[in-house]
Amino acid sequence: MADLERQTAGVECRKDRGVIDEIPDAYKDIDAVIADSSDLVDVVHTLKQVVCVKG
Repeated sequence: MADLERQTAGVECRKDRGVIDEIPDAYKDIDAVIADSSDLVDVVHTLKQVVCVKG
C-alpha cells in the first residue's frame, strides 16, 4: 500500500487494495521494451498517455 501511495502521489485515483495491480511498477518500461525490440520494429510515432479512465 505504501508503494501504491508513493507511486501515485499527485494522481487523482483510487488508492485502495482493489487497484494495487495498477501501480506503475506493474508495467514494463516502454522505452526498454522498444529498445529491446529495435531489430524487430521501426518506431514511426510516439504517443503520450493523457488520461486513463476505468469503468
